Amino acid sequence: MKQSVVNSNHARTIRIAAAVIRDESGKLLLVRKRGTSAFMQAGGKIEPGELPAVALARELREELGITVDPAATSYLGSFSAPAANEPDARIEAELFELSIADEPVPAAEIEEMIWLNPELAICMELAPLTAEIVLPRYGRAP
Repeated sequence: MKQSVVNSNHARTIRIAAAVIRDESGKLLLVRKRGTSAFMQAGGKIEPGELPAVALARELREELGITVDPAATSYLGSFSAPAANEPDARIEAELFELSIADEPVPAAEIEEMIWLNPELAICMELAPLTAEIVLPRYGRAP
């Protein structure tokens, strides 16, 4: 039987690609996964050997049914934050900004999708990446 040991001093790291998607008025597209309460950027885990922009395009297609050209994304940087839904884990997020033409529709593990006015964010439960990094830096009209 395989055992997994997590040392509390060394949190597990999850590599993800995430999207900052805003509409013309500056609202941010956020999603909430089934069985969770925090809203977060759309995106997901980067598979071994997968380029972050390619992982993001795959996740957006699977989770929201939208088609994104990885070359049409703008890389914002790499950011670290506590994982929203996995205790004792941190995420290393490759963050991209992009525009979408398709209307997103929640699919796969996405239970809910919202367009959030950043000024109303204090009333919501947000993932640490969204609350600590995305809103302070990108929570304004494009």
